[in-house]
Amino acid sequence: MVASPRGSGAAPSGLIDVDTTSFFAIVAVAAIAAVTVTVLPRTMAPPVVVVELLLGIVIGPQVLGIAEPDSFINFFSNLGLGMLFFFAGYEIDFERIRGRPAELGAWGWALSQALAYGLAGILAGLGVVVSFVFTGSALATTAIGTLIPILRDNGELNTRFGTYLLAAGAAGEFGPILLVTLVLSTGQPLHEALILCAFIVLALALAVASVRYAWRGIPAFERTIESSSQLIVRLAVVLIFGLVALASQLGLDILLGGFVAGMITRAALRGQELVAFESKLSAVGFGFLIPFFFVTSGLAFNLDALGEPAAIGKLFLFLALFLVVRGAPALLLYGKDLARRDRIALAFFCATELPLVVAITTLAIDEGHMRSSTAAGLVGAAMLSTLIYPFVGLALRRGDAAAPQEGSAPDALTGPA
Repeated sequence: MVASPRGSGAAPSGLIDVDTTSFFAIVAVAAIAAVTVTVLPRTMAPPVVVVELLLGIVIGPQVLGIAEPDSFINFFSNLGLGMLFFFAGYEIDFERIRGRPAELGAWGWALSQALAYGLAGILAGLGVVVSFVFTGSALATTAIGTLIPILRDNGELNTRFGTYLLAAGAAGEFGPILLVTLVLSTGQPLHEALILCAFIVLALALAVASVRYAWRGIPAFERTIESSSQLIVRLAVVLIFGLVALASQLGLDILLGGFVAGMITRAALRGQELVAFESKLSAVGFGFLIPFFFVTSGLAFNLDALGEPAAIGKLFLFLALFLVVRGAPALLLYGKDLARRDRIALAFFCATELPLVVAITTLAIDEGHMRSSTAAGLVGAAMLSTLIYPFVGLALRRGDAAAPQEGSAPDALTGPA
């Protein structure tokens, strides 16, 4: 098919109607966001995803009206979402987080679920929200995919603290993905569970084959990494969007496909240092596709609903509840593993939420289980959490560098801090 630019009349049969103005505006503000966080001092620069969201709102239909989402733009947005969750899965090295970090992460998310549904149940009983299930599910997430570039840029990914944060974030992102897949997006949990099992079997078979045979391709990968064939990058893209397509065809959430693709790639390349590969895939993801998701989320943000007094009140309420629900486990469960300052930092990082909040609120609105003011309050609070909480966490970590480490004895798995 041939693309037909919008503004030249109705697209003839067989042509795709492309809003080139909106497409260019999204690409432009993504570049502006990158420039903004680059020129600001490192201690003052907000996460680039927040700038992308805010600029998306500014150029969107409710402010300047320069751009608006359509099916073509939403297609690229979904590709970006798949890539975002690929990187979330790729950064989770199960060899590294197994044992104590993974155990605490799982228990922490279970505690968060109990707190989230309990608090959401109270809000539903008071008439503040409609569905305690959807609201509670949105409260108990962690945006580890959003945090990873922030952690990488600040040198936290390979620290002992980073290991515990990755484990807690993996539970706070993968758990809600399964919840969305099995419960929230279907009225037939048993049917979805059987489909999920089939997907897992196929993914495990692919993972075993990848781990067993990937090493044979390493010389070819290294030989072509700087050539036009880009073999390993193309194979990774096939894996990502193949599993996303499989998940979609099976009626599962596409987030699951991207996340599993990242885990399979990590397992297949275990022990191999392919820095150039990670750099090139990051360029494709964070340089082009992932910004599409965040800018488009800004375009679709219901600013009018946030203008209601009820939505403003809910925004600050949910911002506080994020910290209670996801932060409390960090303070309660990690006393023997992390110093007090690091536990507080972990609480703020874990309370950073965004992509899954957008996904859950969109689903809830579509099914009539959430008011627009509640959805606007949740998404607005998630945006603020991404803007504020990582800053607080990083400030605590920087202050902790010169402080004595109480209660943070190294363990055999993670090594010294």
